[in-house]
Amino acid sequence: MATPFGALGIVSDGQYLRGIEFLPPGHSTAAPANTIAEMALHQLGHYLADPDYRFDLPLAPGGSEFRRRIWAAIAAIPRGRTRTYGELAQTANSAARAVGQACGDNPFPIVVPCHRVVAATGLGGFAHDNGGFLIDTKRWLLHHEGVL
Repeated sequence: MATPFGALGIVSDGQYLRGIEFLPPGHSTAAPANTIAEMALHQLGHYLADPDYRFDLPLAPGGSEFRRRIWAAIAAIPRGRTRTYGELAQTANSAARAVGQACGDNPFPIVVPCHRVVAATGLGGFAHDNGGFLIDTKRWLLHHEGVL
């Protein structure tokens, strides 16, 4: 799916959404392979038009108990707000670095809005990256949601 910040790849097994991947600008797009992928593309398109759009997708279960707790905490961050890695770490009785790793491992970015998690002194990383198109994507998403 083409987006204003590059492209999104959808991974689905036909029963669950298995992942959303950020692809660099200029990446070719393809038709959805199944109904779940089609639903994901449709809902992501709605979000790109309206940052208040609420997703309703069958997400594949996965990740450790810790990661699932962090992803749930991220999903609870309202649009237009951010939390720091440290704030999430305090609520999870963990370390900011562990929260950052869980954010980077989030298989459902945008749906589980890890772009809303920032460093105490700035933007922080995104999808295990600290520069390039992924950080530009994080900036775009936060701007789209009225944070920047």
